[in-house]
Amino acid sequence: MRMPSSTWARIMSSCGCDACRVGPSSVMRPSPRYPRAWVTRTWVPIPPRPMASSGSVPRNCWLLAAIASLTLNDTLLHRVVPHGQSFQNGYAGIFHFQLWQFGEWVDVVVDDLLPIKDGKLVFVHSAEGNEFWSALLEKAYAKVNGSYEALSGGSTSEGFEDFTGGVTEWYELRKAPSDLYQIILKALERGSLLGCSIDISSVLDMEAITFKKLVKGHAYSVTGAKQVNYRGQVVSLIRMRNPWGEVEWTGAWSDSSSEWNNVDPYERDQLRVKMEDGEFWMSFRDFMREFTRLEICNLTPDALKSRTIRKWNTTLYEGTWRRGSTAGGCRNYPATFWVNPQFKIRLDETDDPDDYGDRESGCSFVLALMQKHRRRERRFGRDMETIGFAVYEVPPELVGQPAVHLKRDFFLANASRARSEQFINLREVSTRFRLPPGEYVVVPSTFEPNKEGDFVLRFFSEKSAGTVELDDQIQANLPDEQVLSEEEIDENFKALFRQLAGEDMEISVKELRTILNRIISKHKDLRTKGFSLESCRSMVNLMDRDGNGKLGLVEFNILWNRIRNYLSIFRKFDLDKSGSMSAYEMRMAIESAGFKLNKKLYELIITRYSEPDLAVDFDNFVCCLVRLETMFRFFKTLDTDLDGVVTFDLFKWLQLTMFA
Repeated sequence: MRMPSSTWARIMSSCGCDACRVGPSSVMRPSPRYPRAWVTRTWVPIPPRPMASSGSVPRNCWLLAAIASLTLNDTLLHRVVPHGQSFQNGYAGIFHFQLWQFGEWVDVVVDDLLPIKDGKLVFVHSAEGNEFWSALLEKAYAKVNGSYEALSGGSTSEGFEDFTGGVTEWYELRKAPSDLYQIILKALERGSLLGCSIDISSVLDMEAITFKKLVKGHAYSVTGAKQVNYRGQVVSLIRMRNPWGEVEWTGAWSDSSSEWNNVDPYERDQLRVKMEDGEFWMSFRDFMREFTRLEICNLTPDALKSRTIRKWNTTLYEGTWRRGSTAGGCRNYPATFWVNPQFKIRLDETDDPDDYGDRESGCSFVLALMQKHRRRERRFGRDMETIGFAVYEVPPELVGQPAVHLKRDFFLANASRARSEQFINLREVSTRFRLPPGEYVVVPSTFEPNKEGDFVLRFFSEKSAGTVELDDQIQANLPDEQVLSEEEIDENFKALFRQLAGEDMEISVKELRTILNRIISKHKDLRTKGFSLESCRSMVNLMDRDGNGKLGLVEFNILWNRIRNYLSIFRKFDLDKSGSMSAYEMRMAIESAGFKLNKKLYELIITRYSEPDLAVDFDNFVCCLVRLETMFRFFKTLDTDLDGVVTFDLFKWLQLTMFA
């Protein structure tokens, strides 16, 4: 369904833009209130032409650079911009593109409306005024990210990965390996996409132009590398592209520099680029001095130091960080780090010998942690979180054990074996490792606790490797139901019961609430709002054996002892003696009470029983344990063949849920 022109006009006028529609004839058809612009339209550029972006748009040079790099590889380009689309045959006013999104390729359809201002395209556009594929691709990219505004600011690697599904490695040029030029040559040979930038020290430096015409805080594409003979020496050159199509390097080896006069004419003609098209050469030495960061998006995770292209094994997991249950922060927060999602890797086979023969024996793998949908969520005030991961070696006594989530004591006693190079607020953090065979646990996290988000963890290995997400199996170690006679109960307790129960010698829900609240009010060290009627009703339902909705002497005695035990557990895990437990302390307390739950159930419990500040008071803790025991006992009663599965009809389901 296409949006009416009047609606589109209202939307675009609100942001100071007009709109045009790219039509099937030889005109760019505007919506009715805009003047016609006569053009001849083209689709995919052959050869690629410079692109630009108007000064009024968000900072999207990172996307410009990624699109520009995409044109260097026809196979990649036509994966993103499928063949068979044109403005002539069968034109329907829509276009479709394919983008990689968090592990899968998705088809994105957009209509032919593009925003314009003063008769010109507002956002990405080709230097050729009659070329629209890049503007339409940007519209598709804005669609999956929520808006054009969401594309403001970013790293070129984001675009690289969404156009290829590849994995990016970062190089800080101040700390680059000695063979970086060989790595760049190999990357270009394999069709990798490369980008670079100059860091800024303040916002005022953004897009500032240096003396030699390089733009700070701006994304460049790396499009080539070549060594030439210059005055009897071999000079390593690197070719760059400014996607603006203008503002080029004016130092050594630039378009009009004198260095070219001392290069063999044939070689010079092969390398010389068009004047003021945004593409230029510079020496690798100048590149290392002038630029700060290099991004290489590899279409496969093959090490760029190796001459052999290997087939890599890839595994992808999706996960979440949830406040109070699975968002434990980094290793700087030992009290909560252990609750983060955990993934176990089993490395069995070492790598094949390296071509150069100097590689240490070990198992190579790449870990890539990517946070999901953060651009789309900017409108809600959520930006990129600072993320990273740590890798721990599984000790011999735990090797081969079931996939059990490792607890706090393990991380307090063991240092990480490896970790991401840094925690950083980028969409993805990736690192290459080589470790001895064995079992390892990967813990992805945000830097600070209680930062929510969804993520994708990709694991690439040269050899076959086993991977599994660690999570506890659901189970309960419930005590046998007590069978007591009144004669076994202490006389003092009987006297107390007679005093509390009244003439009918039974305690109702309301009476139980009064009793419990009177008792806990005397414990000044407990933070509590008192027990609710609903909480007390759950307790009565758990203990009521004769089904009359009240507790007799024996039933009340069993409940009384149960609550005393709960109080002991509560005080044990209220580590800071605040009178309440944190959500993370509650997780340990639940286990101490005999329940093992998986992370999804902990998420639900924290949502249901914690306060907005993630504190859990005593009455909520008791209510949670009572509800857990009730539901486990119901299930155990229905699971007659002990296979962990029960089947019941609607009546039984309603009876169960309403009663519990």
